[in-house]
Amino acid sequence: MKKTLISPNYDTFPSEFHSLLSGADIYDSSCSPEARVIFIDKEGGYYLKSAPKGKLKKEAQMTRFFGEKGLGATVLSYLSLEHDWLLTARVPGEDCTHPTYLADPIRLCDTIAALLRTLHETDPKGCPIENRTVDYLATAERNFHAGMYDTSLTPDKVCPNATRSWELVEEGKQLLKSDTLLHGDYCLPNIILDNWKFSGFIDLDGAGVGDRHIDLFWGAWTLRYNLHTDRYRERFFDAYGRDKIDPNIIELVEIIERFG
Repeated sequence: MKKTLISPNYDTFPSEFHSLLSGADIYDSSCSPEARVIFIDKEGGYYLKSAPKGKLKKEAQMTRFFGEKGLGATVLSYLSLEHDWLLTARVPGEDCTHPTYLADPIRLCDTIAALLRTLHETDPKGCPIENRTVDYLATAERNFHAGMYDTSLTPDKVCPNATRSWELVEEGKQLLKSDTLLHGDYCLPNIILDNWKFSGFIDLDGAGVGDRHIDLFWGAWTLRYNLHTDRYRERFFDAYGRDKIDPNIIELVEIIERFG
């Protein structure tokens, strides 16, 4: 996880965090324009994320839920002021894009497959996002009508046009269930290992109870993207367990993801 040492103006942060920031080295650890993330190098370490008001509510809820189950970071504070602020304790270890893990792709593939199966077998009772599938499809439909259609996720495939792709979504969307605890963005940067031992999941904005094939799609995709080869795709599915995988739904999710 990239970190750049910075000298922030404390006045830009809520007063609740000033004592925590004081005397600590502060690093920018942002990875997207939608939110700013800083790492506070103090004690065991902390991450403080900020985003437009209301944008971190779901992530705060799901991070707390995962943390209570031993699957993610401990939420220390969530404030919704002019902006949203989410403070979490650092999850020990490094994310799965660390060279140590990328250097052993077979072990990495098998590890994240096993972790995903374990996550999907976790009891979702009490999850604050009870039907992620409804939001997932609503977002895709909204983006379709807005003219958003991105085929870059699968550059080796010849994709039909947006209209035909949306017809395929409409025809198949009833196949999607909402019965499994999902990460929602199951990619290597969001899986933290500590010397190959599972430490936690991060970036849980897309988490909730939904269809397992969403995570399966992203798990296969991230191995290809980060390892620059598709040779581990079938191994990933084998290691997860073919008994729970429907290839037709994987293809459906792939189409839906073109609409963001």
